[in-house]
Amino acid sequence: MSVTMRILQQFDVRKEKEFLELERRFAALEHSRPDLPQGKRMKPISGSEPCNTLVWQGEFASLDEARKALDAFAADDTHEELFAKQSEFFKSVKIEFYENLNY
Repeated sequence: MSVTMRILQQFDVRKEKEFLELERRFAALEHSRPDLPQGKRMKPISGSEPCNTLVWQGEFASLDEARKALDAFAADDTHEELFAKQSEFFKSVKIEFYENLNY
């Protein structure tokens, strides 16, 4: 069963520029480190989430692999340094897991 994991980070809209600059640094880190989970980043234009939400989405072979991805982020010192800087802009964070139905 493949799984899509979504990390939704609602941020202080007044700090959007700073938040997204740090997010660019996260993306650069992922691209330079193939051992880290690779994801797609999105920002809502219209939908159920407010426009001041960053969505990181990745697909994994299983729920266990998706959870290991979270552990990989937490175990990486550079990722954690960026996270500490960015977290001051968070209003809320949600992590969602979806079973991919491959009919």
